[in-house]
Amino acid sequence: MDWVALLIQIVVSAVVIAPVLWMAGRLLSGKEKAKLTDAIWIVILGVVIGTFVGNYLTGWLGWLGAVIMFVIWLGLIKHFFDCGWIKAFIIALIADIIYIIVWLILEWILALFGITVTPPPMF
Repeated sequence: MDWVALLIQIVVSAVVIAPVLWMAGRLLSGKEKAKLTDAIWIVILGVVIGTFVGNYLTGWLGWLGAVIMFVIWLGLIKHFFDCGWIKAFIIALIADIIYIIVWLILEWILALFGITVTPPPMF
């Protein structure tokens, strides 16, 4: 395992995903329960656990790793934002939608300056 790559992935994910997750959490759980630091912890723990699960569940077990990580991400949202499983799923869904909208706006702005970008990574 490359520790430098893991550290870079944690930092980039925290900068990109945590604010979007925080916005979705505040929208549904309220500002008392959804704090930016909680969103950062969700992302850090999700990335670290996902790295280990991805390293050990390879090949035909990859689908099992994806299911496990989906449940872990929902569990992290549920725990840190103090909500139920369904609300955690809706927060994750809204975070994805917000992320895609922000990405599309940034892509459009960059295209005005002649800069092309690749499609957004789906998480």
